Amino acid sequence: METCPAIKNILLLDSEGKRVAVNYYSDDWPTNAAKEAFEKAVFAKTQKTNARAEAEITMFDNYIVVYKFAQDLHFFVTGSDNENEIILASVLQGFFDAVGILLRGNVEKKESLENLDLILLCLDEIVDGGIVLETDANVIAGKVASNSVDSGAPLSEQTISQALATAREHLARSLLK
Repeated sequence: METCPAIKNILLLDSEGKRVAVNYYSDDWPTNAAKEAFEKAVFAKTQKTNARAEAEITMFDNYIVVYKFAQDLHFFVTGSDNENEIILASVLQGFFDAVGILLRGNVEKKESLENLDLILLCLDEIVDGGIVLETDANVIAGKVASNSVDSGAPLSEQTISQALATAREHLARSLLK
């Protein structure tokens, strides 16, 4: 009997292997310490590779890990050892491209931390409970953008990054008058 493709986790780590945004969808790592140990081990195994132009695939602890790097960010998608690598790669590419769209091509740690809310919403749009929902970056970014509060909303209903962006826009308009 065929089953739906299942994602074990999606990781976004910085250039030192520290968490930026992570989401686990299975109980394979029951504690936070186990999750952090997995992240450090995967980072150590992959950091010497050059996965900037194309996604790379590796086997690690009976898991398939697909990964790609951009600037100082490392994107990882993990599946079980019998998972289809093409599906894992399409999830990775969808996440990678959607983050690029949402961050307006400025895919780096500082910008991702300032827009962490968008990245976490992006993870929620891609996978739910380990089941792949969407892999098209434009659809993912569109859903995330439509879910975020618009700049006309009161500051109390905006995230910090949205409020700062709104303040920058108002300041720029007042200086240009």
